[in-house]
Amino acid sequence: MTRRQHLLMRGSTFAAVGDRGDISGVADGDTPDGLFVRDARHLSRWQLTVDGSVPETLAPVAGEDTARCVLVPRGGRHDPPAYTLFREQAAGDGSFVEALRITSNRPGPTTVHLAVTADADFADQFELRSDHRTYAKPGATRTRQVLPHGVEFGYRRGEWHSLTTVTSEPAPDTVEETGTGARRLVWALDLAPHGTAELLLRVLARPHGHRRAVRVPHSPAAVGARSLAEEAAFARDVAFPTGWPELATACARGLADLAALQVPATGPDGEELRVPAGGAPWFLTLLGRDALLTSLFTLPYRSGPAAGTLAALAATQATSRTVLGGDPVAQPGKIVHEVRRGELAHFGQVPYGRYYGSVDATPLFLVLLGAYVERTGDTVTAHRLQPHARAAVGWMLDHGGLTSRGYLVYRADRGGLANQNWKDSPGAICSADGTRPSGAVMAAGAQGYAYDALRRTAWLARTVWADEVYAQLLEQAAGDLRDRFQRDFWMPEHSFPALALDGEGRQVDALASDAGHLLWSGLLDKEYGELVGRRLLEPDFFSGWGVRTLAAGQPAYHPLSRHRGSVWPHDNAMIALGLARYGLHDEARTVAHGLVDAAAAVGHRLPEVWAGYGRESHPEPVPCPHGCVRESRSAAAPLALLTAVGLA
Repeated sequence: MTRRQHLLMRGSTFAAVGDRGDISGVADGDTPDGLFVRDARHLSRWQLTVDGSVPETLAPVAGEDTARCVLVPRGGRHDPPAYTLFREQAAGDGSFVEALRITSNRPGPTTVHLAVTADADFADQFELRSDHRTYAKPGATRTRQVLPHGVEFGYRRGEWHSLTTVTSEPAPDTVEETGTGARRLVWALDLAPHGTAELLLRVLARPHGHRRAVRVPHSPAAVGARSLAEEAAFARDVAFPTGWPELATACARGLADLAALQVPATGPDGEELRVPAGGAPWFLTLLGRDALLTSLFTLPYRSGPAAGTLAALAATQATSRTVLGGDPVAQPGKIVHEVRRGELAHFGQVPYGRYYGSVDATPLFLVLLGAYVERTGDTVTAHRLQPHARAAVGWMLDHGGLTSRGYLVYRADRGGLANQNWKDSPGAICSADGTRPSGAVMAAGAQGYAYDALRRTAWLARTVWADEVYAQLLEQAAGDLRDRFQRDFWMPEHSFPALALDGEGRQVDALASDAGHLLWSGLLDKEYGELVGRRLLEPDFFSGWGVRTLAAGQPAYHPLSRHRGSVWPHDNAMIALGLARYGLHDEARTVAHGLVDAAAAVGHRLPEVWAGYGRESHPEPVPCPHGCVRESRSAAAPLALLTAVGLA
C-alpha cells in the first residue's frame, strides 16, 4: 500500500511528510519523503520522538501552505495523555520551518524529553525513482558539524558542494550521534501545571551553485501569509464565472497552485524570471512543453507566465548540434524539453541538464509567441525574439523534417525518451492492436502545432517584422502541410485521423485523443473537424469524466496506463478549446462538465491524470498511479475550460 504523504511546496522547493509530519527517507516510486531543493534531497530524515517513543497521531497532517497535526504520547483508554503536541510546518523557497508547541495536561509540573532526528543524504531525485538504476559517485563525502544552535550537513563531490543547516530556538541541550550518520537534537522541557513550551526549528538548504540569498521565514505562519499573498496577487482581476460556481472554484484552486509552481529561470540577457514548473514532486523544473501549454491556457487572464516562458526558452534554445547515445538530440533552433540542475545532470550521468528530446516544444514556442503578441500588443518582445523565432522555424523546416519528410519527425533517443511528443511513455504511440512503430515517427498532434506555428509566425512577419516575403513563404508551407496531412493521416474507414505515421509512411491506426489537438490547432477542414469532434464524445472515448487518451475497446486500451486509456485534464482542455473553435459548443461544454465534476470530487484540484474507467460504473474518478500531485498544465486547465465555454 502506498504511504499517505502530504506535500508542502513553494518555488523550486517541496517537502513530502507523513501523517505525523515526519520524514522517513523512504522512496516508494511515487513520492519520496524528504525536503527537496533543485532536484536534491536536503532532508532525508526528520523524525520526532517524545520521552523516547514515537507519538500517536490524534489529528493527521492537514492544510495547504501550512501543515498542522496533533500528536499525543502512546497510552490506553483509561490513561489519558499527559501532554499534547501541536506540530506546524511549512516549506519556503529553499527552506523548511517547523513550530512545535507542547502543552501539559497535568495539574503538576512535569519534564518532557523531546528529540528530533535529522539527516541529509543529498540524494539526486533520479536516484529515488523506481527504475532500478544506480549511479556511481566517486570521491563523494558527507560531513556533519555541530553548531551552537543545531547542526550542519555537508556534501562534496569534486566541485559539487551542498549544505543543509538545521537550527532551533531555543538551542538543543545536546546533539547526539545515532550511529547511522544522522544527528539527534535533544531538549528537556520543563512544563508548569497545564503549561506550554515552544520550539522553532528552521532548515536552510544551500544547493550547489545557488547564489541567491535565502532568508528562512521566521515561522510557518509567516510562510503561509506570504503564500496567501502570492496566490491573491496571481489571481487578481481574474473574473470567475458566477453562474458556474464549481468551475469558479476549480479556477481559483488552479491559480493558487500555479502561484506555488513558479520556479526561477534566466532570460537571454541574464534577467531573473519566474516560469511555470512541470509539476511536483518529480518535475519541479522548467519543462518546455509544459510551460508553453500552461502559459497558453493562462494567457487570456495572465500574460506574465507567457512572457517569462518565452524569455527562458529563448535563453536555452539550442545553438549547436548535440548528440546522445550516438543520436542527434538538438540542432540549432530547437527549443529545450527539460532543464535539470541536480548532481547527476551536472556530471552528465543523466541527459537532462539541457535535454532537447521533444518534437513539439519548438512549434509550441512559436504558437505562444504569436498568441502572446496578438493578445498583448507587445511588439518589443516580438522584435527581441525575432532571431529566436526564425531559428525555430528553421529547425522545423530543416532539421525537424518538414522540408525533407513533409512532417515533423522524431526517433527514440538511446538513454533518453522513447517518444518525443506529449505522450512520451514507451508504448504510447501504437496501433490499435498495441504494436509499436519502429524507426522514425510522425505524430499527428505535432503536425497540428507546426501548422499553427507557421501561420502565427507568418502573421508576425507581416504585421510586426514587415517581411512580406517571409510571411508568404510560411503561409505556403502551412497550406501544403494541411493538404498533405489530410491526405496521408485520414482513415476513411474510421472517419478519423491516424495517431501517427511510421518511418515508411504507414498509418499507426489507434484511435486517440490527439485528434482533439488537431481541432485546437485548426489543421483539419471544417467537415473533418466536425466528424472528429463528435467522435470524441462517443462512449468509447468519453468516460463521463473526460476524453480518454485511447478509445476503449481497442486491444491497446488500458484504463490505468499513462497514455493508452487514461484521462488527462490538459489534454481535455485542448480538446474543449478545439471543439469550440469548430463551433461544437455543446460538445465543448460536455467535456468541461466532465472535468469540473471530476475536480469537485477530489477537492477541486485537477490531478495530472486519472484512470479511464467510466463514470457510469465508478461514481468518483479513479486515481492513476505515478501521477504528479500538482501539475501546472492541470492547474491551468480550468482557465482553458473557462475560455472554451465562453464564460470569460
